Amino acid sequence: MKRIITTDKAPKAIATYSQAVETNGMLFIAGQIPINPATGKLIEGGITEQTEQVMQNIGEILTAAGYTFKDVVKSTCLLTSMDHYAEMNAVYGKFYFENSPARAAFAVTGLPMGALIEIETIASR
Repeated sequence: MKRIITTDKAPKAIATYSQAVETNGMLFIAGQIPINPATGKLIEGGITEQTEQVMQNIGEILTAAGYTFKDVVKSTCLLTSMDHYAEMNAVYGKFYFENSPARAAFAVTGLPMGALIEIETIASR
């Protein structure tokens, strides 16, 4: 059975998708960009600030679904430049400091709303 996860503590979907979907003990979180959920706007700042906001948004969705960062098994990080990789990784590592999930990171030509980063996440119980 499929369960749609939503929370006001993370940004509302800006297109036709759900914040997250849970099925068979797996949680699939849609790609999160650095939107402040209170304003619905992209936060100001560089890759460090944007990564922090993305991770906070992911954390709120995990919590709403009854998961934690320890349950995350896979992340996909999309960056507008691989020059941002080290700074992104420093922030990311604060959330996954042991038993990190599998991860891929890609450079892309553009992200919604002019974001520098987007991260999609899969968690499992």
